[in-house]
Amino acid sequence: MVDGYHHGNLRSAVLERAAEVIEREGPYVFSLRSLAADLGVSHTAPRYHFGSREGVLNALATEGFTELARRLRANREAEGGFLESGVEYVRFATDHPAHFQVMFAPALLDEDDPELSAARAAAFGELRAGVASTASGGRTVDDAAAGVVAGWSIVHGIATLALTGNLDSSGVRSLLGDADLLTITRRSAGLLFGPSGPPPAAPRG
Repeated sequence: MVDGYHHGNLRSAVLERAAEVIEREGPYVFSLRSLAADLGVSHTAPRYHFGSREGVLNALATEGFTELARRLRANREAEGGFLESGVEYVRFATDHPAHFQVMFAPALLDEDDPELSAARAAAFGELRAGVASTASGGRTVDDAAAGVVAGWSIVHGIATLALTGNLDSSGVRSLLGDADLLTITRRSAGLLFGPSGPPPAAPRG
């Protein structure tokens, strides 16, 4: 036992608490010492697992990319198509806003971390596979590389606008009849990649 936690439980508890703080206050304010105090453990206990604050952020980003890849893979295997991959991307961002913030903040991360690099590569591999899947649906993307960038830009932008509150404060959501975010994603991304079929019944994590 370490300060009342098994080693693995402490690691999970630190990541969970860090995500809570980041979702509420952003990724710049917490320290390992503050996380330890919140959890009621010694200030050195989190260092056993993460080494530093950057280590916590790397672990959160790795978790995020791993979960994103899992969702995109489940959609692909259920033949949900590229548009539904975009919907899964937005759904992930709103389910895990703290992870989403950290994943795309390279200045906060150790870009040489092999686990982070592998998780990121897996997620973006699924995005690339999604463009290829449009051909099987009868829609050809002449420039697959540009298709990846275009598709990613649309869904990342929608997720970011929603999480920052700008989709509502701008009044844009009202132009779409106050539709829910996933419907907005299907309508917007559908302009590029065509209409969506029925969403696959994939398990949610």
